[in-house]
Amino acid sequence: MSDRTRHERRLGLWLSAPAFVVMIVVTAYPLVYAVVLSLYSYRLTDPAGRSFVGLSNYGTVLTDPVWWSDFLTTFIITAVSVGVELVLGFAFAFVMYRILRGRSLVRTGILLPYGIITVVSAYIWRYAFQLDSGFINQWFGLGDYNWFGQRWSSLFVIIFSEIWKTTPFISLLLLAGLVQVPWDLQEAASVDGATARQRLMRVTLPNMKAAIMVALLFRTLDAWRIFDNPFIMTAGANKTETLSFLAYRQNVTLLNLGVGSAISVLLFFSVVIIAFLFVKGFKTDLSQVRGDK
Repeated sequence: MSDRTRHERRLGLWLSAPAFVVMIVVTAYPLVYAVVLSLYSYRLTDPAGRSFVGLSNYGTVLTDPVWWSDFLTTFIITAVSVGVELVLGFAFAFVMYRILRGRSLVRTGILLPYGIITVVSAYIWRYAFQLDSGFINQWFGLGDYNWFGQRWSSLFVIIFSEIWKTTPFISLLLLAGLVQVPWDLQEAASVDGATARQRLMRVTLPNMKAAIMVALLFRTLDAWRIFDNPFIMTAGANKTETLSFLAYRQNVTLLNLGVGSAISVLLFFSVVIIAFLFVKGFKTDLSQVRGDK
């Protein structure tokens, strides 16, 4: 590790320390309390019946088919939406990077959906795909097709609204990585006779590895915790309930804080595992990305 890298790492730790301390104070108590509650059989409708059951709630959750059904639904939404967003995000990033005339207007148009609140976006697309009042069926001549009447069509609408809303976010992160690719490398590869595809695969993408990892990590973690769209569009019907929705239903609707807390803790640890796998899988050395020796 070079002196510059060591100094930047130390400076980064000092600058982020206040925010880190605040986050620990704000999040530590709810997290610890959720872990404690998960070890009890506890319903708000029967506070006197609270009893310690150890890991029994976790066994109940992990052996329930509902958990695995919601796990599969969450995985499908995450994998499809993030995969499509990555491809579209690259396309938008290249457009924003290459365009010369009207650059500000194009970038504003691409990033506009991300500025809309998720709840508002979910309501917009819910009404757009409605059987009686939506315009999607009219525009595409689908007649009286009920998008929210089946599992896969409902998932399509949820995923579509996710892609429309969050693709600008991933394209913005990829654009930040794209502008960091040294132009002299691109020019040298072009002089050596490399095709556009070869320059993309051999020069552009390797130098964007850190940006790609950050974009995929942020969006995967965000998509894995999806709640708004299924809640507003389908209310979990037709097997569109996600893990976050399941935790909400147990904690808020059924007031089963023991099982609900166990689901929340499992969801938290699944997020930690996903983040760990991404960081280890990409093996990105940020010092090399910056050009340190």
